[in-house]
Amino acid sequence: MKINTSDRKKFRIRNKLKRSSSADRFRLSIFRSIKNISAQIIDDRKNITLFSVSSIEKDIKSLKKTNKIELSKIVAEKLAKKAQEKKISKIYFDRGIYKYHGRVKVFAETLRKNGMKL
Repeated sequence: MKINTSDRKKFRIRNKLKRSSSADRFRLSIFRSIKNISAQIIDDRKNITLFSVSSIEKDIKSLKKTNKIELSKIVAEKLAKKAQEKKISKIYFDRGIYKYHGRVKVFAETLRKNGMKL
């Protein structure tokens, strides 16, 4: 069975992250579409999603957004607040198939500013 390029890239990046991660960290997986961005924090030991945040949610959608970078900042701030409520401060950043550039980079930097350790 032949695996396409994006699946190979995802598999390669996630395996590197899982090998180098410690037991006290959760995985932050990010998904980026043309207009929206979403992220979820996953516990790989139990194979469950702890919580997720998306730009499609009503409270974020109702805000006046100027561009996609501002939208990713808002989503990152909301994710950081939810993580602090659950007392999660250390995570490892699974960027998936996306380069660490643009909206993905802004997302990670905003998380760092709000107290998350990537």
